[in-house]
Amino acid sequence: MSAKPSLQSQRLIIIALFLLMSVLLAVDLLIGSTRLEAGDVLRSLFGQGTPHGEIIVMQFRLPKALTAIIAGAAMSVSGLLMQTLFRNPLAGPDVLGVSSGAGLGVALTVLTITPLFSFKPGSPLQGWSLILAAWAGAGAVMMIIMAVSARVRDIMTVLIVGLLLASAISAVVSLLQYFSNEATLKTYVIWTMGNLGNMSYTQIRTLALAVLAGMLVAFIMVKPLNAMLMGENFSRTVGVDLKRTRIILLASASILAGSVTAFCGPLAFIGVAVPHITRIILGTTDHRALMPGVAICGAVILLISDIISTLPGGGQIIPVNTVTSLIGIPVVMWIILGRAGLGRKF
Repeated sequence: MSAKPSLQSQRLIIIALFLLMSVLLAVDLLIGSTRLEAGDVLRSLFGQGTPHGEIIVMQFRLPKALTAIIAGAAMSVSGLLMQTLFRNPLAGPDVLGVSSGAGLGVALTVLTITPLFSFKPGSPLQGWSLILAAWAGAGAVMMIIMAVSARVRDIMTVLIVGLLLASAISAVVSLLQYFSNEATLKTYVIWTMGNLGNMSYTQIRTLALAVLAGMLVAFIMVKPLNAMLMGENFSRTVGVDLKRTRIILLASASILAGSVTAFCGPLAFIGVAVPHITRIILGTTDHRALMPGVAICGAVILLISDIISTLPGGGQIIPVNTVTSLIGIPVVMWIILGRAGLGRKF
């Protein structure tokens, strides 16, 4: 039986993941439908490139790469919080219907509220209206799931409830789409495909502020999260206020998942798969190492997904959701088939 990596080894692995993220960021800036030399990209970052190069790098590639880093980190940490909170290895924003709840909030905003109130595209008012609606939808679903998990201990039952909620929300969204006009419907359909592009710096700043708030709360809750791994009785023994802790974790997970879903659409399987991948890489369940590791690993995987989505060429970018699903589904299948131990402490 192999020994667990030491704290020093875990730190080195996290540093290596950060360096990998930096390399992938550079690769993401280099790759695209228009060929640019590395020197052109570097000069464009400092405002010394050609007008054409600066437009491509500063208005398209850099915003997309920054969004991938922020969204990947946020969705992954949200998934980690949910898996610990529900003690469920398959918990995640999309599996438990939390992303669907956030999507319902966005659908109500895009398909009903936006046509009534003329928000300027990309304006802070529009950005915050989407985020607040997504938070409300994600939080509502999380509260329902928490109420169910408090009464029902069976993991699969909780998952089934999440799937049923997602189906019910999908039916409501379908009705909204049916009665929507063509312009708003097209906007919403494109959003559902998952998109890291077309983000203005104003929107990225809004997203970053919301994610930063959720991340700060998550990192503050590291000690209670570790205690919760040992069970409710142990948590109470060491002085953890379970009710208060659950509410705080609920708020943090909803803020992270809801904010990303509002701007980037539903990013499938990132929240479920990345925490498990990080546990394997770091060889630990300690949230002191997992929290930064999961955040960086999520950014790495979403950057890889973004790079892959641009590889087909021809000026077309495939939906990033397609790539994240191909990465995440094998991990989820691995968990379900028992190789990761469904229902064990993790």
